[in-house]
Amino acid sequence: MPARPAVRLDARASASYADDDEFFGRQLSRRSELPDPTGMLQSLTHCIVEAMAGARDLEQLARWVTDDVYRTLTKRVVLATRARRIKGLSPQRPTFRIGRVIVTEPADGVVEAVVLVHQPHRVRSIAIRLEGLDQRWRASAIAVL
Repeated sequence: MPARPAVRLDARASASYADDDEFFGRQLSRRSELPDPTGMLQSLTHCIVEAMAGARDLEQLARWVTDDVYRTLTKRVVLATRARRIKGLSPQRPTFRIGRVIVTEPADGVVEAVVLVHQPHRVRSIAIRLEGLDQRWRASAIAVL
């Protein structure tokens, strides 16, 4: 059997692998390539409040958020579920309405917003940072206050 030639990777070959990762990985988007974020912010807030109340499955949010945000929300939902179980409460669809949405754009393709959530006995605020990735918005940070 003839001997196979040794495969040699040089600097050019390894550089092409890096270029492939940059080309096929997530791509940042400019603001002009992205839709108006207000609708997304309202829908995402609505889903977050329902997930925290146990009325919505958190997996429905997975396509809108980064992996880190999903893990953080999972922890919050688990804690809320345990608290309801200890009190003997069942999950219920919460009564609320989305209030004012305050939006700032600190950089091209980045939106930071605060969304007010009016509930019967209190008002909450949810801070959300959206980043344009692959020509769509994804939440890279969420804080429920």
